[in-house]
Amino acid sequence: MAMTDPRDDVAELVASMDAHLAATEELALEEEANRWLGEAHAVATDVAEGDLDEQTLVERVEKVLELLDEVDGTGHEEADQHVAAAERAGRRVLDRQ
Repeated sequence: MAMTDPRDDVAELVASMDAHLAATEELALEEEANRWLGEAHAVATDVAEGDLDEQTLVERVEKVLELLDEVDGTGHEEADQHVAAAERAGRRVLDRQ
């Protein structure tokens, strides 16, 4: 049985986190939530597209989660689901480090 590189899983999780946050941009959200999500998405995209060392990757994912913690709800059920999925992906990244 072949072992997979845990970094591959991290790359998939980071891509998932980025994709879920990108999906919120298409939805009509409360202004404050939109601001936090926009910043979180920018950081997530940087992580997903960058070739970051492990420490920087962890710091950036932690930053995304901090920004998402500021969102008290988006006013949109689908967006709330994307935010929750992005948070789960980010926490799984941190759990693997």
